[in-house]
Amino acid sequence: MADRVLVIGSGGREHALAWKLAQSPHVKQVFVAPGNAGTADNGKISNSAVLVSNHTIVTQFCKDHNIGLVLVGQEALLAAGIVDDLRAAGVRCFGPSAKAAQLASNTSFAKAFLDRHGIPTARWKAFTNPQEACRFIISTDFPARVVRARGPAARKEVTIAASKEEACRAVQEIMQDRMFGEMVVIEELLQGEELSCLCFTDGVTVASMPPAQAHKRLLDGDQGPNTGGMGAYCPVPQVPEVLLEKINDAILQHVVDSMRQEGAAYVGVLQTGLMLTKDGVKILNFKCQFGDPQCQVILPLLKNDFYEVIQATIDGKLCSFMPAWSENSTAVCVVMASPGYPGDYDKGMEVTGLLQAKELGLQVFHAGTTLKDGRVVTSGGRVLSITAVKEDLMKALGEANRGVAAIRFKGATYRKDIGHRGIRLLKQSLGLIYKERCVEAVTNDVLGFAGFFDLKASGYDDPILVSQTKGLGSKLQVAQACKRHDTIGQDLVAVCVNDILAQGAEPLFFLTYFACGKLDVDVTQTIKEGIAEACRNAGCAFLGREMAEVTGMYSSGEYDLAGFVVGAVERGQMLLGLQGADEEDVFIGLASSAIHGRGFSIIRKILLMSSLHYSSPAPGSCGDKTLGDILLTPAKPYSPSLLPVLRSGHVKAFAFIAEEGLLEGISRVLPEHVSAVLDALSWKIPEIFCWLYKEGNLSEEEMAWTFNCGIGAVLVVQKELAQHVLKDVQRHEEAWLIGEVVAPCHTGGSHIKVKNLLEALQLSSPQHLLNNAVVESQHQPRRNKVKVAVLISGTGTNLAALISYAKEPGSCAQVVLVISNKSGVEELRNAARAGIPTRVIDHKLYGSRSEFDSTIDQVLEEFAVELICLSGFMRILSSPFLRKWKGKILNASPSLFPAIKGGNVRQQSLQTGFKVTGCTVHFVLEESCPKAVIHQEPVSVKADDTEETLSERVKEAECRAFPIALQLVASGAVQLGADGKTRWKQEGQSLCLQGEKSDCASSPVMLEPQENDVV
Repeated sequence: MADRVLVIGSGGREHALAWKLAQSPHVKQVFVAPGNAGTADNGKISNSAVLVSNHTIVTQFCKDHNIGLVLVGQEALLAAGIVDDLRAAGVRCFGPSAKAAQLASNTSFAKAFLDRHGIPTARWKAFTNPQEACRFIISTDFPARVVRARGPAARKEVTIAASKEEACRAVQEIMQDRMFGEMVVIEELLQGEELSCLCFTDGVTVASMPPAQAHKRLLDGDQGPNTGGMGAYCPVPQVPEVLLEKINDAILQHVVDSMRQEGAAYVGVLQTGLMLTKDGVKILNFKCQFGDPQCQVILPLLKNDFYEVIQATIDGKLCSFMPAWSENSTAVCVVMASPGYPGDYDKGMEVTGLLQAKELGLQVFHAGTTLKDGRVVTSGGRVLSITAVKEDLMKALGEANRGVAAIRFKGATYRKDIGHRGIRLLKQSLGLIYKERCVEAVTNDVLGFAGFFDLKASGYDDPILVSQTKGLGSKLQVAQACKRHDTIGQDLVAVCVNDILAQGAEPLFFLTYFACGKLDVDVTQTIKEGIAEACRNAGCAFLGREMAEVTGMYSSGEYDLAGFVVGAVERGQMLLGLQGADEEDVFIGLASSAIHGRGFSIIRKILLMSSLHYSSPAPGSCGDKTLGDILLTPAKPYSPSLLPVLRSGHVKAFAFIAEEGLLEGISRVLPEHVSAVLDALSWKIPEIFCWLYKEGNLSEEEMAWTFNCGIGAVLVVQKELAQHVLKDVQRHEEAWLIGEVVAPCHTGGSHIKVKNLLEALQLSSPQHLLNNAVVESQHQPRRNKVKVAVLISGTGTNLAALISYAKEPGSCAQVVLVISNKSGVEELRNAARAGIPTRVIDHKLYGSRSEFDSTIDQVLEEFAVELICLSGFMRILSSPFLRKWKGKILNASPSLFPAIKGGNVRQQSLQTGFKVTGCTVHFVLEESCPKAVIHQEPVSVKADDTEETLSERVKEAECRAFPIALQLVASGAVQLGADGKTRWKQEGQSLCLQGEKSDCASSPVMLEPQENDVV
């Protein structure tokens, strides 16, 4: 049954709230009290004259009109306890209690709260005596120029003074007439980039919204007096993802957890005003609801039903209904204000052009408007908010400004530069001036570009500059042969940035040189976009590029490309490299995303003799990718994820495995007086290296000297710190403990030994499993992806791997649903962040297994699920459920069964002396059957293995094996026969039984169990 909803307020925020709620099929009618001209008789939305300041009257109105939900927009009412009163009367209300709302309504409470819990904020002090306040302002060694006061009805006054003298005058004026209460709070004036970070929270779970940036000053260029906000844009492009994660965990979640610990659980929307300073992120203030105009740019990007999100928040079930946001859209809002605002202003001026703005596809949110004789007239300071949503910031701003130009009222005041700070910062970092010219190499030498970088503004005290210049060698020729230019720029940035990272240096700015015979605008633009994207990911500025058109030197389609990066490191934080490594130190290897350097010379020779070419389907389980796609995968810049680790003091040396192979790369951080032993079975070697090894008929030594073999970089750390550093690295990168520093080798040859490389290459993801599926797909129309549900209990480790696999272009499966029998588990949040619907079906609420399974079945049918993956699902499924979904349920078991069944498999494998264990992905049947195996992944048991280390490697194997098995089943290469046995499809033939003499070309790796050998 549809609800009636009451929204309390009259501004642009309340119009936006009503607009978004009205889109829900669960909402029958939205009342706005008191509302404005935009919310008067607008479809489902209408105004109400209920007296909102009287909570008793509001309660009676809700009961009389059968209101199912109330949203409070006005902060003063939240501070006055309207939510408490409505809930006490049985009216469902969205927003924080009065006690929790003190975060916004009481500045001194908020500041003291932040200090108690160690959450960074500006330095401050509260005063009731104006003379004492002024003495504090004058005497402090920091700019104490922000004056905050609170008056009646939670009205707040904030003065940002240009000088300490002006701050003192503000204190005298405020406290002299006592209009704003008995207390003022004096704060430090922070410098940096300001933004708003909001979240939904049910008191436990935090669901972040995209960051927004509001423009507070009245006039263009951030000039004029402070206002409530003259516009905003969302998301904020200059804030990297890693910083948003830190804000979510260290600020939003910390605040919510701390409020709950203090007995004031916060439920509703929490907005934090943040300043990105050189000393880190600091909180400026709180709002206990959507800000205005932030609301007008955030809600248009919400993909979920707003009403459902609110209900999940109130019910404490937010973790099971995490909101999703439009990823490729930007919203810009421009506010139109009355002349004289924020001071005295006229009212009653007619507003025209609203219909024209609507015809442009814009959303006009009303604030200070009312209806008079059927006409819309002004009635407030901020009159309208014009919001545009487009694919990028520049286009959205252009459309919003078009809407502003279409609307007219006398003396309308507005800014034309909303979002320009974001646009500028997309092109440059702090302190950067940018200029670019395209030149011919044979013309005037004066032409070119110049750039300036303000190193002091970047926060360094005693910096050492580090620079590097690089080209891409033969990889550039492969890109030109493939006519694939989108990854080359990214590659160039990554190899330059990662090289200076070896000195602990942070990249500051990047430049490029591009030369060709005849300029191709599309090619150069594609390369430039790749460079710009990589610079953003690396956290450095793209300063510019030099372009030379040299007739006669280059053939058609050929070009040369070089990069130059400058970074900085504090004098005392440089990595010393060769002086650091000692015996028993440990190597941490980071996963490589690509092949680099001299390896491409060998690859080109291999392809000359191979039957494959760059446009051939990639060997192995790479989906629809070509061999050229795999070879041109760009390197990743490690600086954002590794800089904090390198500067922690726990890392002795770092090497990027770029131009050289694995052995030579590691030798750069290995002193002559020691040796190194690596174990190739300890990391994942990508399939492309296995193919190169076989196709090129290369030796183990040639592989290790020529290619990185799946290791993109190495860290040298003390053995005692290895696990700690590894966990820090694994938060952002795939990484493993791959070897150790040992006593020097006196037998001659290389002093770096790689054990088990041949075995690791052979055990690398078996590409022959998927060859048939890939070949077959070339001869058949592309089919829709198979819809997959994953069942979890909060202990599964494979969900992330399945989600990642499903997003690959060549994947035949799509994860459409995640079901958990436990609420609040982290995997539900991970699924929600990936935009996958989640459901919690608590088994404890059902009287029997069949009733529980029936509910799951209904949800699966609702989402049209075709396959089910069990990822740590700890419930036994009933026989009717298993019969219905026979051949459609996949599970991963931590053993190469049937050698050992039940018990602690890891413990038994160690005790009985087995040399190989592993995992098995199989169809789930009523009775376990060894012939229902889809894919197995063996793992060698090491002499020094513990249960923990062995279990961890088996879990990693499961994460590799499960996606392969799912691809096989989803592509149709594998099916379960009527007899409960796995059948494999050959090219041009029907499915055959695993184990038959006819030998399927696409068969699984099946290791025959030998006594004391395999588990």
